[in-house]
Amino acid sequence: MNAPLEVDITEAARLAKQPDIIILDVREPEERAICHIPGSLHIPMGEVPQRLAELPTDQHILVICHHGGRSMRVAQFLWANDHPLVTNVAGGMDAWAETIEPGMPRY
Repeated sequence: MNAPLEVDITEAARLAKQPDIIILDVREPEERAICHIPGSLHIPMGEVPQRLAELPTDQHILVICHHGGRSMRVAQFLWANDHPLVTNVAGGMDAWAETIEPGMPRY
């Protein structure tokens, strides 16, 4: 089974409610300090290669960053490294704050 390559923010929010979903936040610590999704796993983009073993290959992972560019690169890296259940979140945290949690700080 493969996951969709990318989902919009509404679908990401729906999927995030499932207990077996991992939300992987690949932003830098200073970005995450401004806003984040509670319960999300934080591994900055530059640390993903050396922390690959921390990410299961049998659970669906939603990858999120500020707007969706870095998370797409991380998703592509994960797909290339035998993680088929990875989905990029289009629009990233900015879209999440705008659409899903309007009171969330934005930057």
